[in-house]
Amino acid sequence: MEEAKQLAGKVAIVTGGSSGIGQYTALGLARRGAAVVITARNAQRLADTASWLRKEVPGAVVETETVDFASLASVRDLAGRILARHPAIPILVNNAGMVMVRRTVTQDGFEAIFQINHLAPFLLTNLLLPAVRAAAPARIVTVASGAAQGAIIDFDDLQMSRGWSIMGVYGRSKLANVMFTYELARRLEGSGVTSNCLHPGFVGSRIANKGGLIDLLWALVKPFALSQAQGAETLVYAASAPEIAGITGKYFYKKKPMATNALSYDVAACQRLWRLSAEMVGIPR
Repeated sequence: MEEAKQLAGKVAIVTGGSSGIGQYTALGLARRGAAVVITARNAQRLADTASWLRKEVPGAVVETETVDFASLASVRDLAGRILARHPAIPILVNNAGMVMVRRTVTQDGFEAIFQINHLAPFLLTNLLLPAVRAAAPARIVTVASGAAQGAIIDFDDLQMSRGWSIMGVYGRSKLANVMFTYELARRLEGSGVTSNCLHPGFVGSRIANKGGLIDLLWALVKPFALSQAQGAETLVYAASAPEIAGITGKYFYKKKPMATNALSYDVAACQRLWRLSAEMVGIPR
């Protein structure tokens, strides 16, 4: 099939690729011929997913990389290993994300949800950017969420040290994903590299399996959720669809561009978030 040859010879990095929509995104890209590199914290889960992918797509080229997004040093090590093997990266999918039931601070000193969902992919993307540029035309796709739509960003308290709440900080991290996507698109204009983000829909994934009341509420609403395969459809579309080649700075939902939080269109705010994020992770602004 033509679809099977579409990404032949191309490398696709998929973070959070050992389960959920990341796993099915890796499957969709492998079916289109891409060599996929999946990352996650759990080495055994990565190995199991790699075996599953090779079974589903005979002959698939699958690499695995362990990383902990709660450690910026781990992110830097991951980028170094990937760059050593792949000097050109046509597809980068920032999918890894999580929620927690209480405020936690990482070893880097940042609120954990904000670091794992925003700062870590921000750093990884910037570190891999030379290889992505070298592969142009190339695509960077970041998984945001509908939770970004009603979120706010307090630049004086990005770590939400005051008034922390699960949905407050999660929504903030996802709005940061959108703002990062749009600012990255502006910075990459004319380079042949596109930067887009998306809302995968309400998906039944492991991200909500955190225990206590969260699990109870999840059990009630999960029957109404999309399957993981369905949730990956817009992600695979954004990463590979020929009809959107060259389209950048967009937020997709159900494979259609959608409007986002008003703050995401504030160029000065996006630039400010970029500068602050760069300072936090220790890269040039």
